[in-house]
Amino acid sequence: MADKPIRADKATAVAELTESFRAAGATVLTEYRGLTVSQLTQLRRSLGKETSYTVAKNTLAKRAAADAGISGLDELFTGPTALTFVSGDVVEAAKGLRDFAKANPKLVIKGGVFEGKAISAAEVTKLADLESREVLLAKLAGAMKGNLSKAAALFQAPLSKTARLAAALQDKREKEGAEAA
Repeated sequence: MADKPIRADKATAVAELTESFRAAGATVLTEYRGLTVSQLTQLRRSLGKETSYTVAKNTLAKRAAADAGISGLDELFTGPTALTFVSGDVVEAAKGLRDFAKANPKLVIKGGVFEGKAISAAEVTKLADLESREVLLAKLAGAMKGNLSKAAALFQAPLSKTARLAAALQDKREKEGAEAA
């Protein structure tokens, strides 16, 4: 297959797909059989600007994946296949695909590539179940703030204990001085 020469238009398509595979943080393969053009347009819009949804011939997509250095996807290139190239937040794109697949059961998630490794459809669903990056960062910041507050209280404790001890000694001396007078 690799030694067979290809036409110029197909070579251009393979080069574009190869660049898309390399540029994307993740790629999800789906089967779109039975979806209308308006449903595919709705899906493209719901995925956002940082995600592209491309229908490609399986032979060209296989060759592009191989040229990009991605392996383990050959068995997924059966039937009508569309490639979702994710440049932005992978979790948001996976959620968009999962939600669209729930609303339109004809869209089937086959699997994909995440950080250069092939992943199954179940792993794509696990990605979709994660909270968004912003929520995870907010939780991390909250946990860090809590730990910093505890540390500040811990460092402040000896000073406040010393101040309370000095105040108690001063009160005791004033009582002893009042009793002596």
